[in-house]
Amino acid sequence: MKKKRLTRKRRNKKQKRDYFTEVHQEAIVRYTTTEDLKERDQLYETLIGPAFNEMVDKIVYTYKFTNLANIDDLKSECKIWLTTILDKFDPDKGSKAFSYFSVITKNWFIHKVKHNSIRLKREVYFDEVANLDEMKNLVTHNEYDNLREKREFWVALEGEMNTWQDEAIKPNEKRVMEAIKIILSEPEDIEIFNKKAIYLYLREITGLNTKQIVNSLNKIRMKYRGFKQGWDEQ
Repeated sequence: MKKKRLTRKRRNKKQKRDYFTEVHQEAIVRYTTTEDLKERDQLYETLIGPAFNEMVDKIVYTYKFTNLANIDDLKSECKIWLTTILDKFDPDKGSKAFSYFSVITKNWFIHKVKHNSIRLKREVYFDEVANLDEMKNLVTHNEYDNLREKREFWVALEGEMNTWQDEAIKPNEKRVMEAIKIILSEPEDIEIFNKKAIYLYLREITGLNTKQIVNSLNKIRMKYRGFKQGWDEQ
């Protein structure tokens, strides 16, 4: 039973190579040595061409190159390319024609897979760049809107503070409010100030100590909360 199974396997293996036998090997060797163009054409038409066709089809199927786009066109292109390098086969180097051309064919399709992968990555990259540009434009637009809104807010707050100064307030509160207006005159710089820095800045401008500034700010803060709430509701 084992011998019969082995015999069947060997027969199947031979059947797989029926399209590329020793006859085809000799035909290719003859093709590379003869200078008779008619003989070359005959060898290619009757033996070499059909063997190449079958070999390419089987390699494409075996190595899953069928997933490549325009695979039929690629197979035709590969078969044509094999004819251009046919006379480069050198039997004296010891390799069989089938091994030589099947390896070349497989590498040819691997190159196409890599090239296709690079192309797809470029397309994805360009799509990403396009999307990135759109995002940049959107971000730039949003940043402009945010800056404009902030500027409008500080201008409105400064105007509101002018009305507070018209009210009956204590001298320290007025000095702190004037200092705040000075800070608000450059609203872009407010972002870089931390709480401690602002207190130091207010102390330098007003000449008041921290406790005096805090007391004045607490009263001003109440007015500010009312203004902020009205602004947010607009």
